[in-house]
Amino acid sequence: MDDVRRWRVPGRVNLIGEHLDHNGGSAVPIAIDRSLLLKARRRDDGAVNLWSRGERASFGLDVAPGDVSGWAAYPAGVVWALRSAGVPVTGADLVLESTLPVGAGLSSSAALTCGVALALDDLAGAGRSREQLAVIAQRAENDFVGVPTGLMDQYAVLFAEAGHAVHLDFGTEPPTTEPVPADWVDAGLVLAVIDTGVHHELAAGEYAERRRECAEAAASAGLESLAAIGLDGLLSLTDDTLKARARHVLTETTRVRGAVTALRRRDWAQFGAMLTSSHESLRDDFAVSCEELDVAVDAALASGALGARMTGGGFGGSAIALLPPENVDPLRARVEAAFAARSWAAPHVFVVQPAPAAAREDEG
Repeated sequence: MDDVRRWRVPGRVNLIGEHLDHNGGSAVPIAIDRSLLLKARRRDDGAVNLWSRGERASFGLDVAPGDVSGWAAYPAGVVWALRSAGVPVTGADLVLESTLPVGAGLSSSAALTCGVALALDDLAGAGRSREQLAVIAQRAENDFVGVPTGLMDQYAVLFAEAGHAVHLDFGTEPPTTEPVPADWVDAGLVLAVIDTGVHHELAAGEYAERRRECAEAAASAGLESLAAIGLDGLLSLTDDTLKARARHVLTETTRVRGAVTALRRRDWAQFGAMLTSSHESLRDDFAVSCEELDVAVDAALASGALGARMTGGGFGGSAIALLPPENVDPLRARVEAAFAARSWAAPHVFVVQPAPAAAREDEG
């Protein structure tokens, strides 16, 4: 009962490859140096107790979908998904402390579900692989909470490396991972996050609608996954909405390849151009941006960013910008003024670094 184990679980920023994971394509996320600290202690009475941000929740190991709501549904979903997969689960006390802004599109939910999955697997000595735990964390969100996420967030949290992006290919089973150097700091650049403050809530339905549209576009083109679409398949689509969604997937797939090449060559101008082009596609073809994200991207480009785009599922959340460090304060001033002029709440601008994947920390 006194064996407290600590897990540090990062958030993530997806550099490029948005909405490709659920279409069988590729993505290039980084884990970031803002994280969730999870303290876990085994219990022998079958109870799971949670503490986070001054709130407490409790449930039993027999928890089922519909039993728990709110933030506690995510850890409850992990318990349910682990047990459904035949993983032995013990009771636990879990204390959560986070520097990740909730709803900012930085994958606080994946950090939570992956962290709980790692901790409970560790407490039980079950020894599941990270690939298996990623799927369990995804199922907790998909089938317990009801948020139809892909696997990109979970893989970013569990497979990232310090100083690197991770090139994820979801066209294989399981997805493949490849580290790619992300050393823009050596070139005198930083990656800034602009948290718009617009709540990012994938369960609202728009994300699910995009997934449905992509599946319909793939079926119309005779494909199992939309990432396999080519120009001929795109031209075969007659519905304008489906064609626009497919055009984003086709062009974003090309941008991922260009971005990975640019990262390896340290061609930051080219990499920045890929970011901005990705935002335009997400705004115009995939229709997942919003006015606040567009204003944030425009402010970043006007402040000397080499490139900028929304990141995450969309409909709010955050934008990212690659720019010299001396331009961060001018960016902050510009975007704050632009938001104030529209009577919006002030955004939050901060710099992130590519960080390592989730890991257990020893008690000092």
